[in-house]
Amino acid sequence: MQKILIILILLFTLHSTYSQIEQDKVLHFLGGNLYGLVGAGVANEISDGDRTWTFIGAVGGSLLIGLAKESIDQNQYGGWSNEDLLATVLGGVTVGVTIDIFKKRKQRKREQLFKDAIKTADFSSKKIFPTATTEINSLLVLGMTTSVLEK
Repeated sequence: MQKILIILILLFTLHSTYSQIEQDKVLHFLGGNLYGLVGAGVANEISDGDRTWTFIGAVGGSLLIGLAKESIDQNQYGGWSNEDLLATVLGGVTVGVTIDIFKKRKQRKREQLFKDAIKTADFSSKKIFPTATTEINSLLVLGMTTSVLEK
């Protein structure tokens, strides 16, 4: 019962908070998400997957588009909004953190698969390549047994 009450209070609080956010800020946040994703992708390719540079690329991409948008707004409408710029950069930060979380999870999963593969591998056979037997040498190089051919 307490969990349901806490969830309801949280939903009502979020609803009232969301209703006070201007629609313009939501659009800036989404724009920051999109351009942060582009910046993260570019930085990821340039830095060969370095997590720090990927995050910096996400924030930098959103900051770049936010500054461009606010400079256009200042020239056309005569107003610069730091709140809009902050909403755009927060969109990029959100994307950067999300990418970082999923990269960590993927890296941990890959490391666990590697550890499991090493545990199950049989390194007891000390065969030297090429062997003078009827076994196929390419299977030995791959670490497979000749029982693969029997199936």
